[in-house]
Amino acid sequence: MDLVLSEPENALSLPTWAIHVSSVAEWITAMTLVWQYGEKSGIESWKGLSWAMVPLLGGAFCACTWHFFYNSESLDFLVALQGALTTIGNSTMCFAAYRIYKSCQKSSENT
Repeated sequence: MDLVLSEPENALSLPTWAIHVSSVAEWITAMTLVWQYGEKSGIESWKGLSWAMVPLLGGAFCACTWHFFYNSESLDFLVALQGALTTIGNSTMCFAAYRIYKSCQKSSENT
């Protein structure tokens, strides 16, 4: 008896999965490091950057979930959700970067 596991043609390859999973892990690590930098530097706006990264992480989870289920049509809403979270995340990251810029401007004026 031969056990043959077959996957659909649109299944992601193992190297592609490795890139997806490692990218998510890298993003979580970056969020953690940014938060720690905010704590150690005393510049609270860096913590805001860490929070601003959350929507983009949500978008990554949407993409991985959709691919895990072989791009199922019943989960097509995840594609739209990923796009929305990417737009929101880009906006929150932009705002957080502006807040960091302003807080650094204030601290350089005080010295």
